[in-house]
Amino acid sequence: MSAVAEVPVVTPPASASPTPNWLQRLSLLDRGQRIRLGLGVALLVGAAVAAAVLGRQPDYKVLFSNLTDKDGGAIIAQLSQMNVPYKYADGGGAIMIPAERVHDVRLRLATQGLPRGSVTGFELMETNRFGMTQFQERLNFQRGLEGELTRSIQALSSVQSARVHLALPNQNGFFREQQKPSASVLVSLHPGRILDRAQLAGIVHLVASSVPELAPSAVSVLDDTGKLLSQSPDAANNGVDAQQLLYVQQIEQQYTRRIMDILEPVVGRNNVKAQVSAELDFSQTDLTSEQFRPNQTADSGAIRSQQVLESRGSSNKTASGVPGAVSNQPPTPSTAPVNGANPAPSAGGQQGAEESTSKRESTTNYEVDKTVRVTRGNNWAIKRLSAAVVVNYQPATEEKGKPTAKALTPEQVEQMTGLVRETIGFNKDRGDSVNLMNTPFLVEDAQTAQLPLWKQPEVQELAKTFAWPLGAVLFAALVLLGLVRPALKGTVVKPTEVTPIAGGQLDAIEADQPDRPALPSPAKKDEVAEVTPEQLRLEEARVLAKSNPVAVANILKTWVHGENA
Repeated sequence: MSAVAEVPVVTPPASASPTPNWLQRLSLLDRGQRIRLGLGVALLVGAAVAAAVLGRQPDYKVLFSNLTDKDGGAIIAQLSQMNVPYKYADGGGAIMIPAERVHDVRLRLATQGLPRGSVTGFELMETNRFGMTQFQERLNFQRGLEGELTRSIQALSSVQSARVHLALPNQNGFFREQQKPSASVLVSLHPGRILDRAQLAGIVHLVASSVPELAPSAVSVLDDTGKLLSQSPDAANNGVDAQQLLYVQQIEQQYTRRIMDILEPVVGRNNVKAQVSAELDFSQTDLTSEQFRPNQTADSGAIRSQQVLESRGSSNKTASGVPGAVSNQPPTPSTAPVNGANPAPSAGGQQGAEESTSKRESTTNYEVDKTVRVTRGNNWAIKRLSAAVVVNYQPATEEKGKPTAKALTPEQVEQMTGLVRETIGFNKDRGDSVNLMNTPFLVEDAQTAQLPLWKQPEVQELAKTFAWPLGAVLFAALVLLGLVRPALKGTVVKPTEVTPIAGGQLDAIEADQPDRPALPSPAKKDEVAEVTPEQLRLEEARVLAKSNPVAVANILKTWVHGENA
């Protein structure tokens, strides 16, 4: 009779048994699995913290740019005292700080007068110290005036920076010895910008109107290359006027545009090129003429002046007769007659009778019919026009359908030449010329070198923005798949409570000829399979082999060697 051994058999868990929690799974891990799991969790936590820290980094914006070394050092010192993070950009030419603190830091630095290289105006007069001399006051006033003018000039859209230098002489009591002030303006323009004549005149008059007794001719405007932009007073007499050159360019561009507008609808866009050369007469001529005409009638003449001279007078006749004593007697006084008869003539002498005289002179001056005509020639008339036009071959198709180009016919060339002549106002007496040429254009396949997608600035900036978040996510995924997941897969279910198996069951297992019932046929879909006692014992044996392989190995060893367990 074979010995009976008590073999622990684990009853298969029921289907409704609860799943072990994470603490039970963690307790079932071995030492290596626990180390891998802890390392994975630590890496995940580190990646999460790094992503959070890097994701919360502020966006940096420019605080100040184009600073001198002195101003940059002073601003960095103040930022360090205010505990404001900063970094450099553009090779140290700009200082960048977090975007949300830019305006606050600028205002706080402005209260300390930083950057000192900025333009200062009349606020210099607000810091007058006690005991300041008259020279210092005049110097501060001049500096303030220069600063205000600089601010006004920098307000122009084309001007990047400017400097104004004023020469204000001291005024004295002698009017003849007083000197006139002068000014110089240095402007630095934005790349690709220019100042036209109207803007230059505006700058000159702005400076001249801001300084007393300053004439516009005493203001000089220069650019950052040292070129004199303002016109000197003697420029019109010593050289070519820039305004004349500008007028010539405008005339040439106007005629060129006319030719292009008339020919492009005929030959197509980009199939015609035109250039016009204009020669203008800028000479100034003054002509004065006087013309005299006689007056037609006396009444039509205008009286210029009239003089009338009239005189009246009276005189006595001289004495007559034989000279003697009687004739030389003075006249006797007359007496009134008694009877109304005529008085008797005096015997002493004879008086002469009175005579009256009158004289009238009249002088009349008439205006002369005079015409004065002054002709001043400064109309900048066109002396000569020369036009050169090049027309491309016209596209055509061969018999086989291959595209080609063909020349214009002589009739077409003549018609286009006539159009150009009418467009520019061709004048043969003036010496104008028009030359139209028909030739194929040389087309160069100039393919623009396109940057690859990964070299474009927009893509690089986008990659920098999402680099840390995507890197953190990928790193976390690698840690989960490489360390945590394999460690969690290695967890096994802890064996349940072992119950001894009855001796009859062990005898049945150890029997020389155990019953090995055949497996039942699989149940059909609609049928319910019945569990037989043999299937239950077979399932118990399978569970025992999985849970306690040592005991099963001993049983098999006993069967092979015929020994007691």
